[in-house]
Amino acid sequence: MSTYSSTSTYTVADVEKVMRSVKADLMMIAGATKAMTEDDAENYAHDIELLAKKDHLKFVDVTLMNGTTEVRAVRYEFQSENATGTERPGGVLWPLISKDHGGWIRFHLRYKETSSSEKRKELPLRISWIPATTDISHTALTSSTGRGYSSNGFGTNREDFS
Repeated sequence: MSTYSSTSTYTVADVEKVMRSVKADLMMIAGATKAMTEDDAENYAHDIELLAKKDHLKFVDVTLMNGTTEVRAVRYEFQSENATGTERPGGVLWPLISKDHGGWIRFHLRYKETSSSEKRKELPLRISWIPATTDISHTALTSSTGRGYSSNGFGTNREDFS
C-alpha cells in the first residue's frame, strides 16, 4: 500500500478567482492611464491566467512608463500554498499618461525554475512574449505593501511602487 501526500489544496477555480482580481487591477490601470487599451489589458490577463494555471509564474511585474521613466509599478508574486489576502482589487488609480503623451505599460514575467519553455509554447497565449533583461528593481520608486489576493492557499501578493 502506497501513501501519497500533497501540499496543494487549490483548484483551477481558485486560480481563476485570484486572476479576476488581477485582471480587475489591469483594467483599472488601463482605464486610468490610457497607456494601454482595455483589450490589451484583457489579453495580458488572459496570458497571465493561463501561465498561472500551469504553475509557470514566479511573478509578474507591471510598470507604467513615461518614455523611459518609471512612474508606477506593481509586482504580483505568485504563491501555490499558504497565500492570504483580500479579494477586493483596487488601489491602482495611476496617473493619466496616455499613449499619445509617451505613456506605455511594460510587462515583465519571471518564470519558475521548473517552468519549461516547451510547455509554455503549447499554451494558446495571445501575446508574443520575448526574453528580456529589463531592470525591474524600481530603484527610483518607493516600495509599499499592496494587496494580496488568495483562494484556498493559491494567491498573489501585490507589491506597489510609486
